[in-house]
Amino acid sequence: MRVIASSIRKGNIIEHEDGQLYVVLTAESFHPGKGTPTTQIDMRRLSDGVKVSNRYKTTEQVERAFVEDHDFSFLYEDGDGFHFMNDENYEQVAMQKDDIGDQSVFLQEGMKVIISLFNGSPVAIQLPQRVTLEVTETEPAIKNQTASSSYKPAILSNGAKCMVPPHIQTGTRIVVQTEDGAYVERAKD
Repeated sequence: MRVIASSIRKGNIIEHEDGQLYVVLTAESFHPGKGTPTTQIDMRRLSDGVKVSNRYKTTEQVERAFVEDHDFSFLYEDGDGFHFMNDENYEQVAMQKDDIGDQSVFLQEGMKVIISLFNGSPVAIQLPQRVTLEVTETEPAIKNQTASSSYKPAILSNGAKCMVPPHIQTGTRIVVQTEDGAYVERAKD
């Protein structure tokens, strides 16, 4: 299926001119004041993991591979990789850490994810946009410190590091974006 380059998003699978399949890692459109708008796409070849970066005109056609998206639940991680179960037919698939990338730290047991399958093999994963984690370590709040744009480092229950506002204490549950690990808000629960 041919689509314009500016409609490509992270996690999409592209069939490149060389006939190989690539998973999109980042896709960013640039609209300069003068000149042609372009889309910068960073992608990884599925066959061997080689990373490639291409720049397209935003209206240029790109071949998007047909993949099936299915709902899976994260089960566990072991030496063979990360294991997921299809919620419809209870089939299990395993994905390597390289396939999941930096987002693997946000996987939690039982988490619902969307896995893209190409010819029955898992090729890409979409995590929920936000997860709730507990702050396990952070500096104590400093009295009379202004709340505007002064963040302090914190270590979360999954081992990830995050910058949090000064009022957040150790033991507080916070909501974090899975895409970049950024603090969103204090958890409501």
